[in-house]
Amino acid sequence: MRFKRVLTATLLLLFTMTAGAGQSAAAGKSDQVITLGADLTAADKAKVSRDLGVDLQTTDIPVIKVTNEEERKYLQELVPDNVIGDRAISSVMVKVLPAGSGVSVSSRNITWVTNEMYANALTTAKVKDATVTAVAPFPVSGTAALTGIFKGFEVATGQRLDENSKRVANEELVRTGELGKKVGNKDKATQLVMKVKERVVADKITDPAQIRQIIINVGRDLNINLDAGDIDRLVALMQKIGGLNLSIKDVSTQLEDIKMKLDKVIAQNQEVKGILQQILDFLNRIIEQVRAYFTA
Repeated sequence: MRFKRVLTATLLLLFTMTAGAGQSAAAGKSDQVITLGADLTAADKAKVSRDLGVDLQTTDIPVIKVTNEEERKYLQELVPDNVIGDRAISSVMVKVLPAGSGVSVSSRNITWVTNEMYANALTTAKVKDATVTAVAPFPVSGTAALTGIFKGFEVATGQRLDENSKRVANEELVRTGELGKKVGNKDKATQLVMKVKERVVADKITDPAQIRQIIINVGRDLNINLDAGDIDRLVALMQKIGGLNLSIKDVSTQLEDIKMKLDKVIAQNQEVKGILQQILDFLNRIIEQVRAYFTA
């Protein structure tokens, strides 16, 4: 009888330990994670909930918060304080996908950062095979959302991203946005950074003179006018990226869909510009003919 009691107690203990371990593992890892800006109001959360397509009150997806302090950790030396703001508003949903799926991003109410800019920066931080949805209850720049994406990916995978890689990725995002604003085309700016990064990573280039020439050549190919300051900032960024030991296979695979989309968008823009130029040339010829008629 005593043996039976001891055996029963032992089995109960083992069952409790096993169940507890399973619950702990489930709580620590999920293929989807939502990160919410810590300063969202109740009304803001309701709007974010609708945009993400989930009920934040009942969802089984883990929900964590991102603070303004966490956002500032990576951005305060890159952008002015008024751009970062003093509240954490941007929110994201991250879903981890099977290997080889690549990185894709969609967004709502993000005004300064494009989906392609996010995706390109994410590969620098070694984020792989994930879909990301970045939203805000009202228009925001979106620069701080990268912190939420990183945090969500880390929780979803159970793996920490390298801190230096995250810093460089934030710098890449900011530099791309600055260049895009200056040249008036964020898609071209993203493509330039992407092409230069691929070359630097593929050939393991660290020499600043070589990097400078690559930037100049790619800028010329894309018809982007770069001044000395633009080139210097990009050289400094690419030197940091070159030191991250990125895999060209990973970078290219993760961005395959993004690259094809950018190529198509830019090609279409060039086609539209060509058509508009033809129309302008035609109108100019008519104006010249009319002017010649009245001055004859």
